[in-house]
Amino acid sequence: MRVDVFFGPQQFGTSDVAGRVVAVIDVLRASTSIAVALANGAKAVVPFDSSEEVVNRAKQFERGLVKLAGERRMHAIPGFDLGNSPLEFTRDAVEGKTILLTTTNGTGALTAVQGARDVVVGSYVNFSAVLAMLRAAARAGTDVSIICAGREKQFSLEDAACAGRYARGIARRLPEASMNDAALACSMIDRRYGDNLTRLFQEATHGKALAEAGYGEDLVICGSVDGYPVVPVYADRQITKLGPDRER
Repeated sequence: MRVDVFFGPQQFGTSDVAGRVVAVIDVLRASTSIAVALANGAKAVVPFDSSEEVVNRAKQFERGLVKLAGERRMHAIPGFDLGNSPLEFTRDAVEGKTILLTTTNGTGALTAVQGARDVVVGSYVNFSAVLAMLRAAARAGTDVSIICAGREKQFSLEDAACAGRYARGIARRLPEASMNDAALACSMIDRRYGDNLTRLFQEATHGKALAEAGYGEDLVICGSVDGYPVVPVYADRQITKLGPDRER
């Protein structure tokens, strides 16, 4: 079986994800916020490419059942209920609600995946839970694709490091597993930083930008490994938490 990493939706085609289990990673911050929202009781998170799509979709809900969330250039979209800071997705804010979310990078990477067997949202905060699902698929002979959302169609260090951790974890003790060059490179990046995610975020372009924009506390949450152990599954155009009602 194969473990392949792709740097952004512009790098993969239908054949790279068809029939595979796909993990989409946007460490800073969409993947983290999605995991936090579902861990805190959100009914579902629905990703969109644009704020206009969010507003139009919201009209189909009773206002009390939905929250509009998203960012552009790191900051909350004016008129929306929430931005893209994981600190905002508290239980009081999201429990029982459907979150309509648009972000600069993460939601576009999710909506670009077509034809996969399963799509999950991975990050550091739910690493072990998502890894267990990916390893189970790999042991059964299913190929795995890991999509790094990146930053404005550019390579992002933090997504690559996280992808490398997943790739290494999937391939561990699976001698039949093979990786593409991107997965091998990401594995090297993960080895370089190890558990020093503070250093990773300090050196990553997007991590530095978030800190300078006043979102330093978000980086602490994004680096809390296994702090929100849920498996967000993207199917039927919405992301819900894997559990008794949605087994794979």
